[in-house]
Amino acid sequence: MFEIGNSLREARMRRGVDFAQAELATKIRGKYLRALEDEQFELLPAETYVKGFLRNYAEYLGLDGQLYVDEFNSRFVSGEEHEPRARRSAARPQRHTRRLETSVVLGAIAVITVLTVIVISAWKSAGDKPRTSTHAVAPAKTPHVTPPHFLVTARRGATHVTVRIGSASGPVRWDGTLEVGDAPVAIRGSRKLWVQIDSPENVRVEVRGKPVHVRTSGPAVRIVTATGWHRP
Repeated sequence: MFEIGNSLREARMRRGVDFAQAELATKIRGKYLRALEDEQFELLPAETYVKGFLRNYAEYLGLDGQLYVDEFNSRFVSGEEHEPRARRSAARPQRHTRRLETSVVLGAIAVITVLTVIVISAWKSAGDKPRTSTHAVAPAKTPHVTPPHFLVTARRGATHVTVRIGSASGPVRWDGTLEVGDAPVAIRGSRKLWVQIDSPENVRVEVRGKPVHVRTSGPAVRIVTATGWHRP
């Protein structure tokens, strides 16, 4: 058992790195790095972020990231949340059974579909000649889906995104770290938005369904309105 925060702080000081340098290298906000060193894990967005940030920060400092995650699990994660390996192993046969049941159901649906097609074809062949309709049939309408007002998708790496309504002091609409594979941040409605993206080079940004480009080497702050996206 060891002190997570003190160990991280000592490693950073040995390397002569300040929080600004560590934030730039790890893409983790400085206030979260400070919270890790102070062991104020409740200040981070969620437990998943704590583990990810802890591993990345420790490895950046030349430490064993998994060792720090294991220490965090043993000291701060309850038994229900920290699932043992044995339980995961026991769940594998259940997943296999569910896959087998799904295959059986899909096979039954395929058989029913083929039989339905055969019955309909036979009914059409035995019926009367088709009648000519005097009424024009209106073409089916394709439903129109309005794209989100503002959409951010992680493409190259993780970045922190903050979205507020109206201005930098407005109510928070979304605040968190977006990683590759996560669901995009989608904000609907036409209200004015204040947006900060810490690493814009890692994401794709769309306003009203149209991609926009952020030409900056650092954090970007923009205003999103019904007509587009511009600097504050």
